[in-house]
Amino acid sequence: MAIDLSRIPKSIWWDSDPDNGLAGVFLLDQTRLPLVGDVLCCQKLEGVEMAIKTLAVRGAPALGVAAAMAIAVWSENESTATTVAEWLTGIDQAAERISQARPTAVNLAWGANRLRNYAHVTAATGKSLSELKADIVSFAQAMAAEDEAVNRAIGENGAALLNPGARVLTHCNAGSLATAYFGTVGGVIYTAYDQGLVSHVWVDETRPLNQGGRLTAWEMMAAGVPCTLISDSMAATVMQSGWVDAVLVGADRICANGDVANKIGTLALAVAARHFEIPFYVCAPLSTIDLTLADGSLIPIEQRDRRELAGFTASGVILPDDVSVTQAFDLLTTSGSRHLSFKNGHSMNIYRKGGSYGFDAWFMTTPPDVPIYNPAFDVTPADLVTAIITEQGVCPPEQVSSTILQVSSVIPQVSEIEA
Repeated sequence: MAIDLSRIPKSIWWDSDPDNGLAGVFLLDQTRLPLVGDVLCCQKLEGVEMAIKTLAVRGAPALGVAAAMAIAVWSENESTATTVAEWLTGIDQAAERISQARPTAVNLAWGANRLRNYAHVTAATGKSLSELKADIVSFAQAMAAEDEAVNRAIGENGAALLNPGARVLTHCNAGSLATAYFGTVGGVIYTAYDQGLVSHVWVDETRPLNQGGRLTAWEMMAAGVPCTLISDSMAATVMQSGWVDAVLVGADRICANGDVANKIGTLALAVAARHFEIPFYVCAPLSTIDLTLADGSLIPIEQRDRRELAGFTASGVILPDDVSVTQAFDLLTTSGSRHLSFKNGHSMNIYRKGGSYGFDAWFMTTPPDVPIYNPAFDVTPADLVTAIITEQGVCPPEQVSSTILQVSSVIPQVSEIEA
């Protein structure tokens, strides 16, 4: 059962803008997938920061790479420093700023601090300012390459846990789009499917932003992996029916005791999996393990915009089949993007996109001013987790602290990545 990953693009990469020659962080805009595949080019730190906050780029491993590249793009295009000392001060400030873009995923601060530390260590060697700037760009790019290698190792380690023909259920998106490339949960599924170990994937829709329905289902179909989309509320019934052999989820932060923060709804899956005696696996790189937090009660949980739950967003492309409709859209978009406001809070942006028209819309589906609680993540206690799958192997959740300390000597150091 050969898999086709050629149709799954990278989520983030470094390049130069062909229009102005400036370096930029290129991102696949995940807020518009799967119907619109726009690419964002961020040439300032603020651009990457906004992409992180609006979820144009998301997923713990991808956020670590994005943080590093955000600092590098600041150094390339915005720094006015004339001395190494001034530049390092700016690096520290940029790292602090990008680390605050979202609070729950530990990889964001991890990526920022890793590049900041590298900048300071390298500066101590006496290199010139121009050499240092080039070095941190290379380092950020190396972090992206390293992330793919880590994900492929997670894939191999996770696949070894599955029996031939396994049917797995997953939540949110921990596929290639959540990483620089290949994915954590996605990596396990792709590797196992290629080895004949996975026959089917149940994809949780993952309300309220539908990352499962929009992103994971798209990835699975693009790669040729058989899948079925279900709403979050159907997962327990699918388990009860005997159609699930393992649950695979990602993680945004894993505490020292093995508690796991992941997309809201993960805890309910873990409880159901325990009841139906189905293995519940967490797939994450070692960088997601945060030994500074003793347990999940200490994890900062991000609270998202009420509009995410009060209605739904939609992005797409309009291809009119009538001349009068085309003329109407031309009139609306004569001066560029047009914002339309409607009664009951509905809104839409319409813009020209080649010979068609793109749109981004929000539609209210709830009573106006209804009180809303919208946490982006929940915490699954360690005792509901069967095992944590990392690039260095598989371990019980209660052993994550000892595991990361044991393997710290073999985790690539900054000098090794530079080489």
